[in-house]
Order: sequence, then C-alpha cells, then structure tokens
Amino acid sequence: MVNKKILGLIGLSAKAGKVSFGSDSVENDLKRNLVKLVIVAEDSSDRTKSKFRKICDKYNIPIIETGEIESLSKAIGKKNKAIIGIKDINLSNEIKKINNGGEAIG
Repeated sequence: MVNKKILGLIGLSAKAGKVSFGSDSVENDLKRNLVKLVIVAEDSSDRTKSKFRKICDKYNIPIIETGEIESLSKAIGKKNKAIIGIKDINLSNEIKKINNGGEAIG
C-alpha cells in the first residue's frame, strides 16, 4: 500500500516536469545522471525490479518499491507505468523520508 503523501509528491514532480517514466526513459535518464530516486511498482515483474536494482546500484541511486502500477501511473497522469524516476533532489529526499517512516501519516 502506497502512502498518499508519496503519490502526492510524485504528482507534484510530474506537474513540475521532474519525472521520467517507463523503463527506457528512466534508464536513459539514470545514465545521464538526471534521476535522483527510482520508484518501482510492487506489482511490476521480478525481471524489471532486478534490472533496476542493478542499474541503481551501479549509479548509486536510491530505489524504493511502493504502490501498484495503477496508482503510480495515475499519480503522473499516465497509463501502465511501473517505473518512475524522480529528477528533483528535494522531492526525492522528501519521498525517501516518508517511505522510511520519517513522517507521521495524518
């Protein structure tokens, strides 16, 4: 179950044009050092998850697994996106903090 605040921040990132989504564009942006945080849907394939874990390890980028493909896609106004890259450092730090339980849900 994804935290509503995380979805809100993902939506904010999308409105600000600070997200990449879909396997290819997130991977390309990672290689160009634009992505600060990768979010993978919990219901994405194991192949996708392990591929992005390896890439994130290589580029030393944090990766979190949260939410379902549908809720993550809706947050960015797209369909069927299992991978989202957050390009804004402040928003990515905020998402990580909430994901690690650093904020009361209210």
